[in-house]
Amino acid sequence: MCLGIPGQITAITDAERMMATASVSGVRREVCVAPIAQGPLEDLVGEWALIHVGFAMSRIDPDEAAKTLEALRALGEVEEELAAMRASAAMLEETR
Repeated sequence: MCLGIPGQITAITDAERMMATASVSGVRREVCVAPIAQGPLEDLVGEWALIHVGFAMSRIDPDEAAKTLEALRALGEVEEELAAMRASAAMLEETR
């Protein structure tokens, strides 16, 4: 199942392409922040967003992020999604 999962924007990696690094439960992933960009991209660093298929779809507050992660863990969904993210990141590293 593909679902949105909370992630924290940690760095802007390519401002021209509106790409950033997000940390999703310790797994780093490059995501497009265009859907949530309103003003300078640097303002997004430290913000939480709902991440879905490589896009930051909406901003969420830290409390909502924690509650969502907790609920997803209880449902067993987080580990499945994180495993998919780790596999995707590993494949990208192999192609570099």
